[in-house]
Amino acid sequence: RVQLVESGGGSVQAGGSLLLSCVASGLTNTDNCMAWFRQRGLDRRARVARIGTGGHDADYKYPFEGRATISQDSAGKTTYLQIHKLNLEDTAKYFCASAPGACWGKVGEADFQYWGQGTQVTVSS
Repeated sequence: RVQLVESGGGSVQAGGSLLLSCVASGLTNTDNCMAWFRQRGLDRRARVARIGTGGHDADYKYPFEGRATISQDSAGKTTYLQIHKLNLEDTAKYFCASAPGACWGKVGEADFQYWGQGTQVTVSS
C-alpha cells in the first residue's frame, strides 16, 4: 500500500528556514505528481507547491513563490520542501500528497489520492 511519511517539522524562529521531507513507498505508478499542502487550524488544506516526476513542472502558490523550493531525490522517492524567511503565518501542519500522472490540472485536495499524516511547523517570534 502507498505510504507517505513526512518529517522535518518543529519549532523555528521567525526569519529562519526549515526543510521538510516526504518519503514515499508503495507507489506503483512511475509518473506521479507530488505536492505539499498546509493546514492552519481548522482551515482547509491549501497547496503550497507541487512537482512532477523527475523534478519537472515545479510550481508554487502564493505566498511561497521566491521563498520555498520543492525538489526530489534522484530516485523520486523523497520529496523535499525548503522554506525560507518563515513567519508566524507559516505555522501550520504540512502534508505531503501524491497523485498518479502529471501535475497538470491537479490543483486542490480532491485531486490528490494519497496523503501523509502531516508534520507540524510552529513559528515563533
